[in-house]
Amino acid sequence: MSDLAQVRVDLGARSYDVRIGQGLIAGAAAHLNPLLARPRVAVVTDENVAAAHLDILRAGLEGAGIAVSALTLPAGEQTKGWPQFSRTVEWLLSERIERGDLVIALGGGVIGDLAGFAAAVLRRGVRFVQIPTSLLAQVDSSVGGKTGINAPQGKNLIGAFHQPSLVLADIGALDTLSRREFLSGYGEVVKYGMLGDAAFFAWLEANGPALAAGDAALRAEAVRRSVQMKADLVARDETEQGDRALLNLGHTFGHALEAATGYSQRLLHGEGVAIGCALAFETSARLGLCPQEEPGRVRAHLTDMGMKADLRDIDGDLPDAEALFDLMGQDKKVVAGTLRFILARGIGDAFVTADVPREVVIGVLNDALAGH
Repeated sequence: MSDLAQVRVDLGARSYDVRIGQGLIAGAAAHLNPLLARPRVAVVTDENVAAAHLDILRAGLEGAGIAVSALTLPAGEQTKGWPQFSRTVEWLLSERIERGDLVIALGGGVIGDLAGFAAAVLRRGVRFVQIPTSLLAQVDSSVGGKTGINAPQGKNLIGAFHQPSLVLADIGALDTLSRREFLSGYGEVVKYGMLGDAAFFAWLEANGPALAAGDAALRAEAVRRSVQMKADLVARDETEQGDRALLNLGHTFGHALEAATGYSQRLLHGEGVAIGCALAFETSARLGLCPQEEPGRVRAHLTDMGMKADLRDIDGDLPDAEALFDLMGQDKKVVAGTLRFILARGIGDAFVTADVPREVVIGVLNDALAGH
């Protein structure tokens, strides 16, 4: 485990480490043992992740004398709602999970968000550990303590801030992802370069294709740099009153596109974020905030990676620009009825603003739809 990287999320008494490396699922016992009040854990996972990783996790923990009980939920975004959430909380109660015990979220963002929220409300808060198995979860949802479920009115509208006690990001788990799932997660990786680190964006331009092709060292470095940026923002602004909102670059457009496509396989979350970033840079250029070359550079890199870069890359029909704009208004980033956008003065220089004329956004969407 000599190649283990570690990023500290500095939140005073609630600080924790994100450990990044190979073999962390099989070797989880060594990392979890110091946290355990008694030798047992409750694992929440889904069917797909369980098939790939649960036996490996269980064997390592039980081999170290840690008892394991596991709940396997259906895979997919539809799991992230009241029915499976209630099932999870009631299962944890039936397993007699106490405040001193650990809940382990083994899976992607859906499992991490749901299990974390279950831990947040169980007995008014039990500790949990994130073991994220998707790139999206490793660089984004597992870090920072945002937990929750979806409502009929929109994504992530029910939840709590509940920081994990530890995050174990096993780079080897990424080998089990489909190329599309990996690239969806990469949408969140490249977002970090766009929002605050031009050098990281340039590094991704140079190394992205090899990273996508499976280079484990490059993958570990991309995860480390992404997590470090998120950790810095979370430490400055845990509950998203200011700087942390920069992490939503691309999300206001992206969430509207996800809603328009029914949160389906037509458009994965990271794909929506990537297209949303391109649209945010296009909006920034039209407002004269950044050079016109910047949106082109963003799209060129997404295209080099074989990713969706524009509305024309989404299969099937989309609503008109007015309807898409209305969907943007459902976003959690609405403050006092005003839609906040994350725009950019250039790659690596994003900022939050509410001062975006509606007609400019409609114009960007209309032009993108014309290409679609």
